Amino acid sequence: MKTLFLMVILTAFSFLLSAKDYTLESPSGKVQIKVAIADQISYSVLLDDRVIIAPSQISMEISDGTIWGKDAKVRKAKTTSVSQEITPVVQRKYAKIQDEYKQLTLNFKDYSLQFRAYDEGAAYRWVSAKDGEYKVNSELASFVFPNDCGLWFPEEESMYSHQEREYLREKLSDIGTERFASTGLLADCGNGVKTYISESNLMDYPGMFLRGCDKNDKALVGKFAGVVLETEQTSDRDVKPTKYANYIAECMGPREFPWRAIVISENDAQLVQSELIYKLAPECKIENTNWIKPGKVAWDWWNANNIYGVDFVAGVNTQTYKYYIDFASEYGLEYIILDEGWYVLSDIMQLEKDMDVKALIDYGKEKNVEVILWVVWKALDDKLEEALDQFQAWGAAGIKIDFMQRDDQWMVNFYEKIAAECAKRELLVDYHGAYKPSGLDRAYPNVISYEGVKGLENAKWSNLPDPEHNVTLPFTRMVAGAMDFTPGAMINRNKTNFNDVFTQPMSPGTRCHQLAMYPVFESPLQMLADNPSNYYREPECMEFLSAVPSVWDDTKVLAAKVSDYIAVARRSGDTWYVGAMTDWDARELELNMDFLGEGAYTIKVWKDGLNADKHASDFAQETLEVTSSSTVKVKMAPGGGWAAIIKKK
Repeated sequence: MKTLFLMVILTAFSFLLSAKDYTLESPSGKVQIKVAIADQISYSVLLDDRVIIAPSQISMEISDGTIWGKDAKVRKAKTTSVSQEITPVVQRKYAKIQDEYKQLTLNFKDYSLQFRAYDEGAAYRWVSAKDGEYKVNSELASFVFPNDCGLWFPEEESMYSHQEREYLREKLSDIGTERFASTGLLADCGNGVKTYISESNLMDYPGMFLRGCDKNDKALVGKFAGVVLETEQTSDRDVKPTKYANYIAECMGPREFPWRAIVISENDAQLVQSELIYKLAPECKIENTNWIKPGKVAWDWWNANNIYGVDFVAGVNTQTYKYYIDFASEYGLEYIILDEGWYVLSDIMQLEKDMDVKALIDYGKEKNVEVILWVVWKALDDKLEEALDQFQAWGAAGIKIDFMQRDDQWMVNFYEKIAAECAKRELLVDYHGAYKPSGLDRAYPNVISYEGVKGLENAKWSNLPDPEHNVTLPFTRMVAGAMDFTPGAMINRNKTNFNDVFTQPMSPGTRCHQLAMYPVFESPLQMLADNPSNYYREPECMEFLSAVPSVWDDTKVLAAKVSDYIAVARRSGDTWYVGAMTDWDARELELNMDFLGEGAYTIKVWKDGLNADKHASDFAQETLEVTSSSTVKVKMAPGGGWAAIIKKK
């Protein structure tokens, strides 16, 4: 009888340990995470006691049959507070980032769960304590909403994707179980509150997509590519998975898994200002970073090397690229790119007959212009060390690596391998044909930018990106990190007379819409996409483009509404640069200058011309005097923009 009584007591005690709720508050108490431990682990997220994420189950199934999160028994719970200042090696929004959060760690038998509460959002991740080899069969990452919210849904047709998507406006209940999107994904929770779902510390693990559920479930659920077992190479750049394993990751020993990140904003400006993805990323793994230099780039591919007014035949040849170097040098641009065509596509070590890369790099150094080399990932991987050693010996500044189109575990590891091997040789990396930033750029700050965005190159063959898409990106894709949109078109058209022309491309929207992208869109390696011959004809615009930096000491969002408009002020040193953009609706904004210090300032403005609604390249300039108490009126044409430089008098 005593034995039976003891068993009942032990069982009840065990249940009390396992069936328990934990609450974690952000430093100000604004954001709360509630974790329920019962037969399944679930979490919920609240903002000022308002449910943002309703109870959502999470789990991870391991190859030995164990399901982490099922019938879990907490062995130890610990809460810690962190307040620190991060100094990014390569700035984006800020010279210093304030990193403050509270963390709850729940330890179980072979694993633990970590939750972090920030005033700007929430995150969780799994941490394994297992030794030896094991596989992750599946992961349940669910995000249940309390109502049928609206979504900005970057829908995918396949997980073999560049992740360059249009953000479709959808209701959660209309998604269904078969449709899925890449991350990050933005949800409208009502009353001005929005939730952005993505991930950080994506290392040695597949990237997360989000699929819908039954319309009654009001949920999004993680979707992951299996480990790739077989591929088929169909061209120099397309290596498609043809067979996946029934598990998603192969693991060895104790390790951390990616953070599932939730940015919460009470107004749209907070989305643009968030650095949550960067804060959750692993710390820098490179000892010497002094050589890493952000800057602007004269880019050849968008304008098809279609220069004119010269005494040589334009094309992929040494003379043409010297012209690009001369242009970059004249306007203080730090880099040019040799894009597709400089090497024989079947062999990265064989130059095309009209190219002398070493001579171009040497010529660039004489002009204080560095050279970045475009490569297809598979051609590089086939001769990785030989090619990178050659690039280093030539004196190249970095690589633009393209067409990966995957984020399964093997490819995620390939990204890190490239970052590490390039860092050894002091080479920058710009990922194209790529998934979104998810922490690698903090661990390896030579990872200077990412594509993973439907950028300006698409205007060569479609009517996107249009102004509405452009004013959606700062609140969606750009929240994840650097965004190589490649702005700078000097041929501009309105909605009715835009046409896609591959070799002489133009942009939908006005000239000042393009100029404003430089303060609005974040990329430490920022392109000037158009033809240098066109830029030479636009000295007033080049006055702005030659001055505007690519990294920032401070950022202020002056006006913001997702998919409608945005205005951003960014400081570099003592100078402020401002960009404002609108969708296809003409718009007037009043921008408060209260971010300025004491005293008088001069503001030089590039604004839509009186006829920009008919002739989108029309622009005008004006110079004003302002103080911190001033309000500046901004008037933008349909698809328009506004840009300014503010200096102390």
